[in-house]
Amino acid sequence: MTLHSAHEWAPPGVDPEQPSVARVHDALLGGLENFASDRSVARRLKDAVPEVVDLVWCNRAFVGRVVDFLVREAGIRQIIDLGAGLPTVENTHEVAQFADPRCRVVYVDIDPMVEPHARAILNGNPNAGALTADARDVNAVLGHPTLTQLIDLSQPTAILAIGLLHLFPHQEDPHGLVRRYMAALAPGSYLAASNFMSSPSPKAKALETMLQITMGTGYFRDPAVIAAYFDGLTLVEPGVVHFPEWRPDERLPGPLAPWEEIVLGGVARKP
Repeated sequence: MTLHSAHEWAPPGVDPEQPSVARVHDALLGGLENFASDRSVARRLKDAVPEVVDLVWCNRAFVGRVVDFLVREAGIRQIIDLGAGLPTVENTHEVAQFADPRCRVVYVDIDPMVEPHARAILNGNPNAGALTADARDVNAVLGHPTLTQLIDLSQPTAILAIGLLHLFPHQEDPHGLVRRYMAALAPGSYLAASNFMSSPSPKAKALETMLQITMGTGYFRDPAVIAAYFDGLTLVEPGVVHFPEWRPDERLPGPLAPWEEIVLGGVARKP
């Protein structure tokens, strides 16, 4: 029976009638690890903003460039990928270990489908692991046996919070969450983070509205609020910018498209 059959099988702890961020993301990428509820959300997002698939791939490219920088230029050999989502192409461990096979990577996601699929992709990789946890529970994540077996928090470590922080409303204090993670890391560690940007752009408004309707989440924030994730840290050039502007592989051909202006991201070092 395939995941796209009329009566879809779900592993224990997974409600196929309830869409999840990880599985909707997978559906937007054309993956198969999703259910009808997830595909319905993906279709509605594409109807609202047809370029949302391009935006998801742009996010993947940003992650790839960030990880390559962290390993090749910043000298990081430990990465914790929060809200990692389901495995796809150019996964964090693949990019990191292509640059240096000694890199250790741990994937964290609240969706219980992520861990088994990640483990299948890792296929016994001794320097990578996956765990199921709520990224908001810092102690549970950093104290999880899978993480402590691979990550030495006394050594510089990178936290990836890309595509995660916009899921949390102001009341849940996403800035405090970032601070708690960075406080637990050694000097010389890095934070890579992003958030949807509030904007009068029709594309941004349409995406924000549809995310709220379909997923009950998706909090777009002012640029200054997004930049505040990096308070107390030293930003890596070019700072907090739109994804295509962060260390592009090639010269940008011209002005950004409206959908490319929806998200801001950056990387910063803990002194």
